[in-house]
Amino acid sequence: MTVAKKEGETAFVKGIYCNREYSWLQFNRRVLDQACDLTNPLLERCKFLAIFCSNLDEFFMVRVGSLLNESKLDPVARENKTELTAQEQVEGILAETKKLYQECSVAFSRLKAELAKNGMRILRPSELTVRQRTRCEAHFFEAVLPLLSPMVLDSKHPMIRFENTHLYMMFELEREGRDMFGVMAIPPAAERLYRIEGGKKINLIAVEDLVSEFGYHAFPGYTVKGKALIRVTRNADFDTNVDDADLEHDFDFSKYMKRKVELRSTLDAVRVETDKNSDTIRAFVLKNLDLKKSYCFKAEHYLDYKFLFSLGKYFPEEKLAVLKYPPFRGRVAADLLPPVKLVKRVRERDVFLAYPFDSMEPLIRLLNECADDPRIAAIKITIYRLDNHSRIVEALKRASENGKEVTVVIELCARFDEENNMYYAGILQEAGCTIIYGMQNYKVHSKIVSVLLSENGEIEYITHLGTGNYNESTSRQYTDLNIITADRAIGEDAAAFFRNIAICNTDYHYDRLLIAPQGLKKGLLKCIDEQIELAAAGKPARIVAKMNSLTDKQMIDKLYQAGKSGVRISLIVRGICCLMPGIPGETENIRIISIVGRFLEHSRIYCFGEGKERKMYISSADLMTRNTDKRVEIATPVLDKKIEGKIYRMLEVMLADNVKARVLLPDGSYKKTEQVGESVDSQNEFLLNP
Repeated sequence: MTVAKKEGETAFVKGIYCNREYSWLQFNRRVLDQACDLTNPLLERCKFLAIFCSNLDEFFMVRVGSLLNESKLDPVARENKTELTAQEQVEGILAETKKLYQECSVAFSRLKAELAKNGMRILRPSELTVRQRTRCEAHFFEAVLPLLSPMVLDSKHPMIRFENTHLYMMFELEREGRDMFGVMAIPPAAERLYRIEGGKKINLIAVEDLVSEFGYHAFPGYTVKGKALIRVTRNADFDTNVDDADLEHDFDFSKYMKRKVELRSTLDAVRVETDKNSDTIRAFVLKNLDLKKSYCFKAEHYLDYKFLFSLGKYFPEEKLAVLKYPPFRGRVAADLLPPVKLVKRVRERDVFLAYPFDSMEPLIRLLNECADDPRIAAIKITIYRLDNHSRIVEALKRASENGKEVTVVIELCARFDEENNMYYAGILQEAGCTIIYGMQNYKVHSKIVSVLLSENGEIEYITHLGTGNYNESTSRQYTDLNIITADRAIGEDAAAFFRNIAICNTDYHYDRLLIAPQGLKKGLLKCIDEQIELAAAGKPARIVAKMNSLTDKQMIDKLYQAGKSGVRISLIVRGICCLMPGIPGETENIRIISIVGRFLEHSRIYCFGEGKERKMYISSADLMTRNTDKRVEIATPVLDKKIEGKIYRMLEVMLADNVKARVLLPDGSYKKTEQVGESVDSQNEFLLNP
């Protein structure tokens, strides 16, 4: 649909649509905003800055990498919302990213000043006293220089291969009238921050600054004429389409994926970062990487802010209390604590868990019970991302060793978790579990456990359905919803789901579950149509939904149609949102907010209607084309009315948030919600008031 272009709109916004890449950059700006938000403790603000930079790394590796791939394959193709070519999108991204680097610099300067007020100084070489400089040089010779591997670039060594996101120090060198370049990696084995002894304050300096200041010692006999710190980001977007593999009878998809992952560090460069030193070195690097100057970003402070995550270990314990969020532990309801048997409890009524406010412990206990219960015949589970020390895996191993039929659908194409998943696939296979590596060219992103219980000749089911991964670590950091139910229709759907995964069948009608790629989008579109019909009949019509991203054009157009028809729509979209709300005469019935706070908002909730007629689903899927059409995803209806009411109250609190919520405006930008009355921080509310 076409809407007249408004004055002041950027090329990234066209009518009711916003480009997904621009929207993501606005999301990361909201993350950076938290680094400046004084309602967050100081060390938590430092972490937000580190997260912002880590997010930007991944964005360039994946999204910019993907766009550059598209530009080579089909340079005239245009995306379906703002009609920009891939190259036009990249050029816009580069321009917008320049602004983000400036904002990041300002944010770090403020944090550095506030850290200094709290007794911690992060020093640059120019700020060192004579005594500090002497100690730093001694530390360099003792602990850094032995780890360096300097190389002079000449006819025998024409260029070094810059590893993805590694730090390198380059020098302009002269020897016997010949100019050349010296290069060496900042050693990952070296402690990133060196604490300089002496004084009452905590004085720290980054290892790359030590190498910058004293690294010339690695090139005796050479004259140093210039120097620059370099960091290269490489394209990490590789294709995992099974059709590209050599499908012989003994084909091993895990080995195929291993080769693909190994290629990641050798793909083309998509970004160069450097400090503000040598223009000569920068030009040399760009030429050798075949990159234009627009792909190079000068950083005023540091090229990698991961060290901000570790600042807490330098402060005394008594001071940390005011510099960090207060600690908490996820709750366990009294009726889920030992000695209550969870198999028995779930068979009585549905169990609801809201991470991280509720602990994941009941789910782990349930799996352990099932591993030992002689009535349990089979356990089947989908795995996308696991903790590095997974108790879920231990429970599955024990179940298999106890003679249960254990089937694990493990997704080897989970980006940046491929190696971890390949490792666990091997561990589980050794324990006797049946391993299924996804489903042809569909990523299996569903979060489901199906337990089959056989008692007195009767088959019963226990099914867990959630919005997040079976990962103990992220369950303490991400907001996710979980329902464990003994509902027979859902259990039969779950059993059929695993049968269909095993035979790569997507064409199946499920009774209660909405399953992508065939049924999820159809089911949600039908629910929206029902609200449109109610509005047309003059009856109250309402849609409230929460997701990480909204990019699917068919879903956007249907929501637009619903809003135009009079349906009141409230969306909570943490990240990318390609629908522009609040446009007079077009999307004025649609309000969209984003919440970025202490925990990563990760749950997906789709709610249609009001009162007794309300339908509610929780899902593993965002409303992105990749989720609705190209992945195996599940949305489950919330059948228990008490649980439905609790989730709806959570939505109401989030929509009333005036501390961490930001309102999406018609131009694609966000503003802080106006605070009327008492402050409402939804995440804090869920922590304090279960």
